[in-house]
Amino acid sequence: MISPLLANIYLHYVLDLWAERWRRRKATGDMIIVRYADDFIVGFQHEANARRFWDDMRKRFEEFSLSLNPEKTRLIEFGRFAADRRAQRGVGKPETFNFLGFTFICERNSCGQFLVKRITRRDRMRVTLREIKEELRRRMHQPIPEQGAWIRQVVTGFFAYHAVPTNGAALKAFYYYVERIWLRTLRRRSQQDRFSWQRMHRLAADWIPPPRILHPYPDQRFAVTHPRWEPCAGIPPARIWAGGGP
Repeated sequence: MISPLLANIYLHYVLDLWAERWRRRKATGDMIIVRYADDFIVGFQHEANARRFWDDMRKRFEEFSLSLNPEKTRLIEFGRFAADRRAQRGVGKPETFNFLGFTFICERNSCGQFLVKRITRRDRMRVTLREIKEELRRRMHQPIPEQGAWIRQVVTGFFAYHAVPTNGAALKAFYYYVERIWLRTLRRRSQQDRFSWQRMHRLAADWIPPPRILHPYPDQRFAVTHPRWEPCAGIPPARIWAGGGP
């Protein structure tokens, strides 16, 4: 079995460089590609480009004895104008898609402006909670501070990745279920010592990080922070493409 590192290098030449050439030569509108290992998404301004790229990519992969996963490969209408266009055709809301542990949804904020909503995939959260439950059972008779230190480490790691804007509800749900799993574990230790929810809330406040957004919104993440008087402030940024092209 090929290693993930070699597979990543292989796809750089099979997909990344080829897709960049395709964009320069054949795309008639905006095009963007994001790849992580063997999982990738490609966005197009025009549907015709998307269909043409899909056909050409199939042929490209066949040359290297590769194929697309038919269960994961889809062509969907998504973006700023997708909801209005689909409403005019009477076909319902835009489809969603999963990528890197998140479900991406066409949404609007309280001001009616378009935004891409990211929420943690439910199946991924269930898997993580199941792993926490199993590990806490093994740690059932450890002192509470040791359990709490381990839970804090796990929840901190989960929030470090998933605490993105628009995902607050999922973070709160994760916090609640971790607290409930811990409560059930402590109650199983002794039938005489029945933990109450009030006592559990105090314990959770001491050990479980609170659910809050840690990652900045796009307008903050891409905002210019250097003052205009800095050296090189007037020099435009370099544009770096997958293949190092212009």
